[in-house]
Amino acid sequence: MEKKKEVIQSPILDETQPHQIAAPSFKRTGIKMQPPFVNKYGVVIGDSKYNSPNSPLNQWSEDTDPSVMSGDEWVHPTNDIGWNTEENRKLIEEKKRPKGAPFMHPSKDVSYGQD
Repeated sequence: MEKKKEVIQSPILDETQPHQIAAPSFKRTGIKMQPPFVNKYGVVIGDSKYNSPNSPLNQWSEDTDPSVMSGDEWVHPTNDIGWNTEENRKLIEEKKRPKGAPFMHPSKDVSYGQD
């Protein structure tokens, strides 16, 4: 019997995450918003609910080794709280492409014969 793939609701709207007040917009950055995924431990990453039944956070005890939650499989590439920091928001802003063509004169081709 084939395993049915779980459909996870994505909080993405117009290349941003409107449910996070400080979430940056990825529009015009070339960074594609990624949907939530299920990691190898069966935990949903990137759905903004942070309450997956298989999460070690829901089964924490004195015997839980915190390192079980380290590594890339615990970090979502675009829906991570780290994007809300000033430093990371600056990285996104620096990637944004300008809306219009730079250095264009409305009636003169200033680059003619310059190449």
